[in-house]
Amino acid sequence: MKENFYVYILASQKRGTLYIGVTSKLAKRIYEHKNDVVEGFTKKYGVHRLVYYEVAQDAKA
Repeated sequence: MKENFYVYILASQKRGTLYIGVTSKLAKRIYEHKNDVVEGFTKKYGVHRLVYYEVAQDAKA
């Protein structure tokens, strides 16, 4: 069984800062962003709102 990947976009607020990421475990990754589990861009700029995602068959697509 082939693993799916997700391309996702987070926003800090309307017309705010955007972040684009790729993951194979979307729910887990969004949880990490929303709860500032990892130091980095999204924690620094408060980018926590999922505004878009799509499924891809491969991470390089």
